[in-house]
Amino acid sequence: MQLVKRILLQMSNLSKPQFKFLLTLFSTTLMLRGRMNFRNLARYSQLSEMTYLRNFRKPFDFNELNRQLIEETVPAKHVKIAALDCSYIPKSGKQSYGIDRFWSGQANQAKLGQEISLLSVIDLSYGTAYSLSVEQTPESVEIGKTEENRIDCYLKQVAENEKALKRLDINYLAVDGFYTKTRFIQGVLAAGLQLIGKLRADANLRYLYQGSQRTGRGAPKRYDGKVDFNDLSRWELVTKLPDNLELYTAVLNSPRFKMNLRVVYLRDLNKPAKRVLFFSTDTEASALDIFRFYKARYQIEFIFRDAKQHTGLTDCQARNKEALNFHFNTALTTLNILKNLDRKAKTTQAKKACSIASWKARLFNEHLLERFIQHLELEPILIKNHPRFEELRFYGSIAA
Repeated sequence: MQLVKRILLQMSNLSKPQFKFLLTLFSTTLMLRGRMNFRNLARYSQLSEMTYLRNFRKPFDFNELNRQLIEETVPAKHVKIAALDCSYIPKSGKQSYGIDRFWSGQANQAKLGQEISLLSVIDLSYGTAYSLSVEQTPESVEIGKTEENRIDCYLKQVAENEKALKRLDINYLAVDGFYTKTRFIQGVLAAGLQLIGKLRADANLRYLYQGSQRTGRGAPKRYDGKVDFNDLSRWELVTKLPDNLELYTAVLNSPRFKMNLRVVYLRDLNKPAKRVLFFSTDTEASALDIFRFYKARYQIEFIFRDAKQHTGLTDCQARNKEALNFHFNTALTTLNILKNLDRKAKTTQAKKACSIASWKARLFNEHLLERFIQHLELEPILIKNHPRFEELRFYGSIAA
């Protein structure tokens, strides 16, 4: 918590009462058992339910806190990309902000509830994702009923964090096939980023004309026919992968997006009819980098999983917009703090899974031992120097 305390002290416009509240909040959520609602937070701290309710409605710049946490956790020399994705949040009742029908990947259908949009930073050198910004998707009545209007909400989130991404030396944003839309691609490029995404298997693409131009009147020839995926003679074979996979690439034109793209074709020789197409708006990008960056995008799913299982992402007791936003940010920032603790505890920079469940168990044990020492008036030096003390601290820890 010393790192969080140091960052909060550097942040402007933070009052002393809010500073104390945030320290208590993060200290409590790090070791909290059970649901992360106001009543349970009050059980594990000295603050009341009303204090939590009141402070959850106050604004706080979580994005700046997350950015500094990422800078402190990820070495500057590591390769980093950004990733954007949404997650369905179940919520009962009709009076909560943002209730609408959103897509649930688990149920494989649209369900009534809430949705959050997460902009994350992925450390490719270590294989871990960190939350930078989370925003709740407004309901259709507020933004309009067309899908494109939700795209504008996601683009606004990217634009608002443009400077933070540049400070973190990030040039690429990886997204799944849902975001492969003209409006989103143009918006990302306007924000100074290059997009990496996924195309439809039957995408309409055409080759660029590479031959000599005829003289005379008329526009020069730009394209050289539609792409036939059964003929890869004009594609470059990049590499052969395990499990009988091949990676091809070419710079092609997309009539739909009205631009040239670096397209990467993942071909499965065992299933010739199946094709997976990745793309980048950066035509100079390496095909292997595009493939690697898109695969790394999946790390954002582990943020959603860990936040729902361990830091109470779906436990919010509040209904108004400000408190919901504060709750979602708290759950995801707590994950960043735990990952920072994990990185500092490791003696090597090699990739190694981080077990959030183990850290929660360890921090709860430390909290409980401190309570025993304080309330039973035990001698802390003797207790903490006991050879079995470390065993109690790690009691209940599991592998990642």
